[in-house]
Amino acid sequence: ALIAREKEADLRDRGYGDDIVARAQAYLYDPGISVYREARLARAKFDIHAMHDPTEGGLAMGLHELAEAAGVGLLVDAQRIEILPECRTLCEEFGLDPLGTIASGSLLITLPAEEADLLIEALVAENIPASFIGRVQSREMGTMLMNRGEVTALPTFPRDEITKLFAQ
Repeated sequence: ALIAREKEADLRDRGYGDDIVARAQAYLYDPGISVYREARLARAKFDIHAMHDPTEGGLAMGLHELAEAAGVGLLVDAQRIEILPECRTLCEEFGLDPLGTIASGSLLITLPAEEADLLIEALVAENIPASFIGRVQSREMGTMLMNRGEVTALPTFPRDEITKLFAQ
């Protein structure tokens, strides 16, 4: 939403039409940036260990912060991370990594593995998209990203990727 709102004229100059620009701009409201419903539902019905809204620094930094606070490592499956199509397109257009862009409206939740599928079912039943993206591992194993079988360190973004748009 931020890219489409702040760079609307630039996007139109690059040939993007009303359809993609309007859909991306609307992300501010649909799916939106609040995580209140999701957090409330999760907390009411499940044994939640931690929750984190990974706004600034994006999903990757949110995962690093979550792991650091808990004193654990994580193994995250890149193929399970849902990146909305317009987000992917606009990040590619401006050379941004979507894992490091503002992730308002996302909520990271950790809970016992045996409850993960039940939580996802409960969220989806409320029309809240949800997916299992990884698991906790020992701190010594680090916070890692698995992508098509290859495991590497989950990238860090000392500066939110969105800031690159305003440094130009």
